Amino acid sequence: MNNSPKNIEQTKGLFITFEGVEGAGKTTNIEYIAEKIKAAGHEILLTREPGGTELSEAIRELLISKEYPEMHINTELLLMFAARSEHLNKKILPAIDAGKWVLCDRFTDATFAYQGGGRGISETNISILEDLVQGPLRPDYTFLFDLNAEIGLARARNRGETDRFEQQHIDFFNRVRAKYLTMAEAQKQRYRIVNAEPNLDMVQQQISLLLSEIL
Repeated sequence: MNNSPKNIEQTKGLFITFEGVEGAGKTTNIEYIAEKIKAAGHEILLTREPGGTELSEAIRELLISKEYPEMHINTELLLMFAARSEHLNKKILPAIDAGKWVLCDRFTDATFAYQGGGRGISETNISILEDLVQGPLRPDYTFLFDLNAEIGLARARNRGETDRFEQQHIDFFNRVRAKYLTMAEAQKQRYRIVNAEPNLDMVQQQISLLLSEIL
């Protein structure tokens, strides 16, 4: 009998994250991906950031609500990681250890993109918090839904009332997108880029091809 650590590790689930600027269609397509993965016989957990637990959802409201005064960028960063710490320890890690495939709408790459690229916070400071909160955990795969930031923002605003982030200037979202693309270029093994500008059928054709490599 082979009781090597490698075999033990193989019983754990996968951690897949989904990133992109506002209006990129992440939420719609995560449901599509979830159905594909379930059809392949895997148990899944669908979750999101900021949020995912009762406490983390309360922090999410602080972060996105327009009812509160504008917060300092370091306050925003620390709240993001406070929500993430709770989410990881109460929901994500137990699910992965139980063999589930965790599908998370945004994760720490969003912090590098929005608080780093968008707000201009030092990548070194974000990395320190990443290591503190996550230890060695990183996503196995990340789907980046990429599109022109102006198109994405227009889509988001057409959905109805905007949140605190969606009210940012287009220059903010251009910086966010640029940071995402830089990360994807530097981590090609993990990232799967989806062109999110075409219609839904064309986007899901891309997803099916990329997902077949993982499944």
